[in-house]
Amino acid sequence: MARTKAAYACTDCGWTTTKWVGQCPACKAWGTVEEEASVATSVRAVTALAPSRPAQPIDEVKAEDARARTTGLSELDRVLGGGIVPGAVILLAGEPGVGKSTLLLHVAARAAQKASRTGAGPVLYLTGEESEAQVRIRADRIGAVSSNLLLSSLTDVGAALGHIEQTRPSMVIVDSVQTFASADISGVPGSVTQVRNTAGAFIEVAKTQGVPIVLVGHVTKDGSIAGPRVLEHLVDVVCQFEGERHSRLRMLRALKNRYGATDEVGCFDLTDAGIIELPDPSGLFLEGADVHVPGTCATITLEGRRPMPLQVQSLLAETTFSSPRRTTSGLSQSRTMMTLAVLQARLRLPLGNFDIYVSTVGGAATSEPAVDLAIATSVAGAALDKTFRPGFIALGEVGLTGQLRSIVGIDRRLNEAARLGFTDSIVPKQAAGHAKVPAGMSLHPVDSVSAALRVGLDMDA
Repeated sequence: MARTKAAYACTDCGWTTTKWVGQCPACKAWGTVEEEASVATSVRAVTALAPSRPAQPIDEVKAEDARARTTGLSELDRVLGGGIVPGAVILLAGEPGVGKSTLLLHVAARAAQKASRTGAGPVLYLTGEESEAQVRIRADRIGAVSSNLLLSSLTDVGAALGHIEQTRPSMVIVDSVQTFASADISGVPGSVTQVRNTAGAFIEVAKTQGVPIVLVGHVTKDGSIAGPRVLEHLVDVVCQFEGERHSRLRMLRALKNRYGATDEVGCFDLTDAGIIELPDPSGLFLEGADVHVPGTCATITLEGRRPMPLQVQSLLAETTFSSPRRTTSGLSQSRTMMTLAVLQARLRLPLGNFDIYVSTVGGAATSEPAVDLAIATSVAGAALDKTFRPGFIALGEVGLTGQLRSIVGIDRRLNEAARLGFTDSIVPKQAAGHAKVPAGMSLHPVDSVSAALRVGLDMDA
């Protein structure tokens, strides 16, 4: 007879142990280790079973079964690698209130309308967080009502699988995986055991019936996906839907994608009428760019392979405290502090008596090194009360010696800048040699921050 022991698992990361501990050694979270079902400590032999169907030669496998189908949202298709593949399981995670349910309701309505035209099965929306009436109110508000969109409010996994078996849908949306549970499995909804088994049940249905399933996932307080880490390994695609609560901008990123690249970003605008695609988000990121005041500088960042405009703003306020405040928003705190140190040590800018605030426009966020020069130019302009030249952008990584380093994707950045109407670009000298300059764009190669300030701020440094 197999001997059993109590098992404990961390609800945040899935780490397991045979005894309870207050702090999880893996993720350092307190109070997250909970008891799971008893497990057998002895090893049992696995009996070989006859396969349901024989293995087939690879040249006889139909590749068309894995072709992506468009969702009707080009920004979502961009991130997914062209669309949703039949039988794929997609995990969509994000902060509470960021708009996950609204985005998926848009996707469900468009997929239902397309299914009606093509004669495919309906779209099944399973919600464990809201009532059916609440979802209907949101659907009316964003215009996502369709007779081919089926809705059910429940939290039992068995009942959800029964709905799938009965309706034979062309797509299933589960909102959210942490709210579903099975009576056959011990543990409350959201526990490691329930999440793992719930996801496994939906994945099995997706693979055997060829129906794509989208699972909505919660996130922890540090922004990581809640539940066991194995959940991210089991699914085919992991997407993160992010954005500041007080900003309209929402960005969708693929953290894992078995059917496409993981360096694509989709942009959306969250409005009262729902989610709107932003194929060109420059209007949000360059708001007021035609107004030239000291402390502003434009640049082009790369989000994956997608060039994105960015405007950096800086404000210096004189202080009497011995430790001036340094505040950033949308930028890397550490890189901003290093750039400020370079301005003080290499260019002798008197920044020690000022509180310094550095921010981006429109809720954009980036941490790539190519924004260093824009930060330096913005802060220097605010400190010296000088305006960055109209039509200019600044590109380059700043080293601790004050020298500029080459950056990747210079051609894509310059093409996007030219498309937006910029006429001049300050770039590192190493990158200028192999850059393809678009028509109407002039390059100003420099090798140091001081040289860049002489060009961009028309000053001597």
